Amino acid sequence: MEEVDLSVLTRVDGGSPHLSGHLARPAGDGPWPAVVVVHEAFGVDEVMLRHVERLARAGYLALMPDLYSEGGLRRCLVSTLRAFSSGRGRAFDDIEASRRWLAGRADCTGRVGVIGFCMGGGFALLSANRGFDAGAVNYGYLPKDLDAALEGACPLVTSYGAKDRSLRGASAKLDAALGRAGVAHDSREYPGAGHAFLNDAMVGPRVLHPLMRVTGIGPHPESSADAWKRIDAFFAEHLQQG
Repeated sequence: MEEVDLSVLTRVDGGSPHLSGHLARPAGDGPWPAVVVVHEAFGVDEVMLRHVERLARAGYLALMPDLYSEGGLRRCLVSTLRAFSSGRGRAFDDIEASRRWLAGRADCTGRVGVIGFCMGGGFALLSANRGFDAGAVNYGYLPKDLDAALEGACPLVTSYGAKDRSLRGASAKLDAALGRAGVAHDSREYPGAGHAFLNDAMVGPRVLHPLMRVTGIGPHPESSADAWKRIDAFFAEHLQQG
């Protein structure tokens, strides 16, 4: 995996002036389809980077832009969440810059997907009608006007946990909206999982881990394995074969 400088795009078209990202490439010779990976609210960490590496092993150019490039979690979280609430702003510009950077590479087929986790899942959902060929929404928060957000959306695979207290009913609501919009999709809610169940370890400050465990936030390997199997199959259909 390598750290890459994406600021050449954002300085021209908007976004974080010092945007950086982490890129993992598949083994062998390309070109390959690509995936923009959008991190959780806690930012880029080893758990998130392992998601990037996993996607590369599955055959994708995988890039995780650091949405906190301009000052880290403490300085950027509020503005990033404001961007999500409004549907526009620097975070979306950074995601778009990442998409264009991947699509323009000689080792990319030109097909680009997006996947996000937690906060990143919400951004993946809102980016589904912004030039991507497929998306994966993992326990992402829903926008207020869900139907409008899904107009012209790319195919989506969505995964939620039934024990996620912060997103009760979100999976069913999203599935219904995808149906109304006529978007090709695969939606599933896992009975034994809570929030952040695709992670292979706890994330965030250690002082919060006991509370997170009590509230069901964290890894659920059985559900994670099935969710990744579905994501792999969905991306293979819409990115590898599309």
